[in-house]
Amino acid sequence: MTNKRTLKKAIKQICETLFVECFAACSAANKSQLENIDALFFSIIKLQANYTSRISHPEPGIPAKQYFKDLREKFTAQASEIIDQINNLH
Repeated sequence: MTNKRTLKKAIKQICETLFVECFAACSAANKSQLENIDALFFSIIKLQANYTSRISHPEPGIPAKQYFKDLREKFTAQASEIIDQINNLH
């Protein structure tokens, strides 16, 4: 298991990359897609804030290894959904 600081940095870097990709899609999008893009920006920011705070405050009663494994899996799933939404904008 990596330490909390490394995990937070990885989440921040992934979210920054998603934000840049969404911004690139925004520059090539038409006016009708701007609401979808705004929702994507908001979901990326929310994703980062949610998972960063969950790292700092793990749920009691769950073994740390299991908790962080589940956290990584859920983050990966949500990030993949956002990637699919960005790809659908092109």
